[in-house]
Amino acid sequence: MRPAWDDRAAGTTDLEQLIYGSRLLGSDPTIVNWKGGNTSAKSAEVDHTGKTIRVLWVKGSGSDLATITRKDFVGLRFDEVLTLQAREAMSDDEMVDYLLRCMIHPQQPRASIETLLHAFLPFAHVDHTHPDAIIAFCTTKRGEALVAEAFGRRAVWVPYQRPGFALSKAVAAAVRSHPQAEAVFLAKHGLVTWGATARESYERTLRLVAEGERFIESRASARTSGGAVFGGVTVPPLSAEGRQALLTSVLPTVRGAVSRAGRKVIYVDDADEVLNFAGSAAAPQLSQVGSACPDHLVSTKHVPLFIPFDPARDDGDRLQTLLVEGCERYAEAYRAYLKACARPGDPGGDPAPRIILIPGIGLLATGKDKFMAMQAAGLYHRAIAVMRGASALDQFVSLSEQEAYDVEYWPLELYKLTLAPPERELSRRVALITGGAGGIGRAVAARLAEEGAHVVLADIDQAGAEEVAADLSSRVGEGRALAVRCDVTDDASVAEAFRTTILTYGGLDIVVNNAGIALAAPLEATTLAQWRRVHDVLTTGYFLVAREAVRMMKAQGLGGSIIFVASKNALVPSKEASAYNAAKAAEIHLARTIAEETGSAGIRVNTICPDAVLEGSKIWTSAWREERARSYGIPVDQLDEFYRRRTTLRVNVFPRDVAEAALFFASDRSAKTTGGILTVDGGVAGAYVR
Repeated sequence: MRPAWDDRAAGTTDLEQLIYGSRLLGSDPTIVNWKGGNTSAKSAEVDHTGKTIRVLWVKGSGSDLATITRKDFVGLRFDEVLTLQAREAMSDDEMVDYLLRCMIHPQQPRASIETLLHAFLPFAHVDHTHPDAIIAFCTTKRGEALVAEAFGRRAVWVPYQRPGFALSKAVAAAVRSHPQAEAVFLAKHGLVTWGATARESYERTLRLVAEGERFIESRASARTSGGAVFGGVTVPPLSAEGRQALLTSVLPTVRGAVSRAGRKVIYVDDADEVLNFAGSAAAPQLSQVGSACPDHLVSTKHVPLFIPFDPARDDGDRLQTLLVEGCERYAEAYRAYLKACARPGDPGGDPAPRIILIPGIGLLATGKDKFMAMQAAGLYHRAIAVMRGASALDQFVSLSEQEAYDVEYWPLELYKLTLAPPERELSRRVALITGGAGGIGRAVAARLAEEGAHVVLADIDQAGAEEVAADLSSRVGEGRALAVRCDVTDDASVAEAFRTTILTYGGLDIVVNNAGIALAAPLEATTLAQWRRVHDVLTTGYFLVAREAVRMMKAQGLGGSIIFVASKNALVPSKEASAYNAAKAAEIHLARTIAEETGSAGIRVNTICPDAVLEGSKIWTSAWREERARSYGIPVDQLDEFYRRRTTLRVNVFPRDVAEAALFFASDRSAKTTGGILTVDGGVAGAYVR
């Protein structure tokens, strides 16, 4: 059931009702693509001079109908816009410049690229959407005849041309010659409806979509004799466990293959509809026909990469070979597409696939971050729905390669991409931080996330890690932080943390070995169990995490950064901390050994040596605090104040100080440094590297 119009919630002004109706439309992905569609209203407004003028309110370029607000609409002086109807032709650049001059306020967003389509239709409210059911009609070989059969004289068919001045003129002319029409069906594109009110236009859209869905379902039942769509499933899905096992083994290699022109995050989608399509008899050919809607192109490209994998005969090694070879073939074909279609001065493009279909396993979507990868996957769900409907009606058709290129590299479409915030220093990268629930781990995760990284908080305290991940996600974006339980002393637990990271993001670029434990006891009072426990966490744990990281980073072939958080004690030992001192010194030697082994693979390994970081720490136990207080001859409740008041040479070290050091080693600022040691000690005499 789609949401019904509520007059009480809709507001009273034309603009309020436009916003309300737009959000209703945008709430349904089967009607409006993410950031797709556009809506408008024509109203009377008082301008800055006190004069009443006619205003065309239209969606601003790049905004999303699902979340649109008043600031996302632009108001244009309608009478000035309407004079363009007298023109015979107009370039895109001329159109953009003209509309900028018609704005009622200079700080409003640039108007939608389809503004003139709204302006030239003589109706108070106009909605342009991309419903799956309607696009199914628009992407069939006999589309015009099928629209006439299903909708009669209520629908007008307009042949495909790219949005802009010419299409706007064609739509207006078609509607004038069909005064009984209720909607326009744009070939290979979408739907245009209208009404005297926002409610009338919205409800007309819903009615036409529902009629289209019913017509398609009646044809689907007749054509498939029992409902086997896409010719039936010929490659059944593997079990969830089987899919995850294969993906864990191949995703780092895939991430490397698709990241040659820029790192990508990979999102795995194994929803039933994806598995049924990818494994169907029709998928190898049908998926290559082309995109289901111009709106999809910038996010999904014109065609996906289809991998001819069959788990009944192929193993994981074969899948990996097919994926690597497939990515290479796709890149070659994409470069040929650019060469054939591009015009002098056009920008180049990343040749890697955005969508990869694997029978039995599902869909891999790539993007500069997880959100963008998820949006690409969501749009391909829409493509599957369109292909299903078009195949039920007749034969699915798409844009030609030149038509596709003209949309994908259309300056007005590319402009939308410039509206996104600029990429930050660690954008496109994935970082795993052990001890992520502790003071240093939290600070490092927050700092790396602020600079654009996706962060995985690995900690034996899963509840604490989940708290940190939830806080970061609320601040930097959904899907940007992940909590995993990880006991760094357990080989299987470490492997599982990395497996979860792979399945969530596709791979890993940065590892911060930070899990901690402390022991303050004289040598003769240190038990063998205590000694072993400290070394299990600080030496064996760092070895297990680093080993898993190196394996993954080498599979990706993208290099990487591994950061050890050691201690001042590794350089200048403290008394009554023999186990801790020795383990921290071992960390440095381990880090430098790994740096020596992995430098040729572009993997950098560096170490941070902070002094006692008390704020938020989970390793300095009450027993340690009591021992420290006794050694200084002060009550334990005065210990924190004592540290704050150390000599002027000695400055207390906070987690954020260590986080800045971690950012330096994680970023390209230290691209030519490996095996390095950076002290963050607040001025400890002699705590420097010799």
